[in-house]
Amino acid sequence: MIDVTLETFETEVVAASMTTPVLVDFWAPWCGPCKSLGPVLEKLEVEYAGRFKLAKIDSDQEQQLAAMFGIRSIPTCVLMMNGQPVDGFMGAQPEGQLRAFLDKHVPSAEALQAEEQEEQAQDALAGGDTETALEALQQAVATDPANDEARFDYVKLLLKLGHEDAAKVAFAPVISKADASRRLGALKAWMDALDFVAVSAYGEGADAQFAAKIGANKRDFEARYDRARWLMARQRWPEAMDELLEILMRDKSWNGEAARKTFVAILEIIEPPRVKVAEGQIPPEDPVVATYRRRLSSVVLS
Repeated sequence: MIDVTLETFETEVVAASMTTPVLVDFWAPWCGPCKSLGPVLEKLEVEYAGRFKLAKIDSDQEQQLAAMFGIRSIPTCVLMMNGQPVDGFMGAQPEGQLRAFLDKHVPSAEALQAEEQEEQAQDALAGGDTETALEALQQAVATDPANDEARFDYVKLLLKLGHEDAAKVAFAPVISKADASRRLGALKAWMDALDFVAVSAYGEGADAQFAAKIGANKRDFEARYDRARWLMARQRWPEAMDELLEILMRDKSWNGEAARKTFVAILEIIEPPRVKVAEGQIPPEDPVVATYRRRLSSVVLS
């Protein structure tokens, strides 16, 4: 719990709410209901262990802040997230209702733990320790099965390491979301490419076979698309995108825009892990991803 003034409001409330929900409690020393609500909020802040931050504002001393929020009676609580008020309530509330209010907005303990495990995984990957990263991501998914970001990273790493069966098992709980999610759809496209290669007639001489077919007919889009999927299965991403661009340059709408959709899926797959940057800064963009995004836009919009 922290007492906030006009001078500290920007830092302690607005900026802090960009990473952690901040519950702002407008109160006054003479207010009876405030005296009953305050200790309960402080108790919950301790119990929630960092899942939200409690900021108290004396509405008598900080009338400008009270006016800014249109406070007409106290106690009034306003929940700030990402620098903006998202919800609130007036009057002293029973502890059960306060918990219900907080649980509606603040991340669960499991979600926070999974987030920490995912950060550990990304740190391990940055250091080249794929074994530790895989273990941390597996734990993150087990801790918070609803965390699709952690599951994406977990399945992606399994596929990258060649653990196809394990990847399919881990992907099964979210396969129904693949059509509505670009990232999950990208994983499905990768697994579909692996399945295609597993049952196709293309063997060790596939490169030569594709070259012969395409050399004989540059508009053999089926052969080009098969080659792109064969390259995907071997994680030869730039070559796969180059082949898809060859289709797009000749027929953007071929086969229900299959080339464009697969190209976008590859961009999602090769996008590097998210990195933390200072507030106000833009994360650096991977040069390969940036180049192929521009090439896709150039072809699609031409």
